[in-house]
Amino acid sequence: MSNISNSSTSFLLIGLLEMENLKYLYSVVCLAIYVFIMFLSLTLVYTVFTEPSLHKPMYILISNLVLNGIFGSSSLYPKLIIDLLSSSNSISREGCLTQAFCILSFAYCEICTFTLMAYDRYLAVCQPLHYVKLMTNKKVLCLTAGYLVFVFTVVLVAVLLSARLPVCGTYIKNIFCDNISFFVLSCVDSTVNNLYGAIVTTSFLTVTLTATLSSYLRIFLICVKLSKEARQKALHTLMTHLVNFSVFLLGFFFIFIRFRLGKVDIPLVSHILFSIPCLIFPPILNPLIFGIRTKALKSKLIHHFQKIK
Repeated sequence: MSNISNSSTSFLLIGLLEMENLKYLYSVVCLAIYVFIMFLSLTLVYTVFTEPSLHKPMYILISNLVLNGIFGSSSLYPKLIIDLLSSSNSISREGCLTQAFCILSFAYCEICTFTLMAYDRYLAVCQPLHYVKLMTNKKVLCLTAGYLVFVFTVVLVAVLLSARLPVCGTYIKNIFCDNISFFVLSCVDSTVNNLYGAIVTTSFLTVTLTATLSSYLRIFLICVKLSKEARQKALHTLMTHLVNFSVFLLGFFFIFIRFRLGKVDIPLVSHILFSIPCLIFPPILNPLIFGIRTKALKSKLIHHFQKIK
């Protein structure tokens, strides 16, 4: 039986069975969410790209964040909608690994972008006289390219380590594939995978969260000394970043809990609820909140919509 399971070329996403009775309703909801994400995100990116006044580091980073949201959403919604409409709950091993790679890359890129945004705001608030020299568009693009190479490398290694694991089962307790699924199904010792994941994730989060929180703390301390108008403007930007970053970290925390409960017998719905927030809320809230709370971007978006109307 073990050999038969190990030779399986596909998996069953049993989380989709929970949605079968209301599959058409879920399909419509998922399609509406995906269309909303794509429309708002692409509009925001197009506005930044076509407006010379928005060709600044902060707006480039917002565009990076929004584009990453499109990438993460596209890793989930199209297949989910097709599976619901066709009543299919299977995914090939290669497709599962590809989806796991995309979703993990989305998570790492999200944190990297928020870290760069925190650093950018720190320079703008704490070193305004040197900001133009310290943070240029070229530097932002180089830093973005750097973290993309880093994320691609570490995630590819993680997925390749998972790909080598023989699995004793075909049932995945979710509506999509993630790297954790292979740990749960593995029928051999996965210490190497766990050790690599623990070292990389811990080191990555330690560096990025320390840099992010340190930047926000310094901004807050500077805000105390600023004039009332300048303080309100800086705190407005700070709160916008903190709200979005907190939403993503909450979803990331749910995934961490699910990993710890991976082999615990908990309801299937709990597995889904623990893993889905990270892929639903950030792609929706990032363009929405930044589009509303960033004054210059908001005015350009309104002007763009008026032109369309």
